[in-house]
Amino acid sequence: MAVTANRSSTITFTVGVTATETLSAAENAASPGAITVQALASGFNSVSVPASTGVTVVSVTLVPPTGNTTSITLKGITGDTGIRLHNTDPTTIALDSSVTAIGLTAGAAIQGVRFFWT
Repeated sequence: MAVTANRSSTITFTVGVTATETLSAAENAASPGAITVQALASGFNSVSVPASTGVTVVSVTLVPPTGNTTSITLKGITGDTGIRLHNTDPTTIALDSSVTAIGLTAGAAIQGVRFFWT
């Protein structure tokens, strides 16, 4: 069943520069509204985007477990260098509707990685 999802990022600067900027993404009235908790194996992991009739995933927010010290790298394919993600900070990635999986390489096994699919 689809739900409506609204996503935004707020950036606040203080000390030296004082500013707040809120960046809003388009509303997704066909969001799966799904939160999954997954383990990443050491090495390459293909994480499937939730698929269901009537839903369209437009973003994922990846939240590593608190205190994680293991590397997580976003990959296009297994052989590319990829982009190293922060060990513990959330990362939001906007997705085209054609995306069916995202590639993540973990430096070692990681338990309890949360994925917020909108």
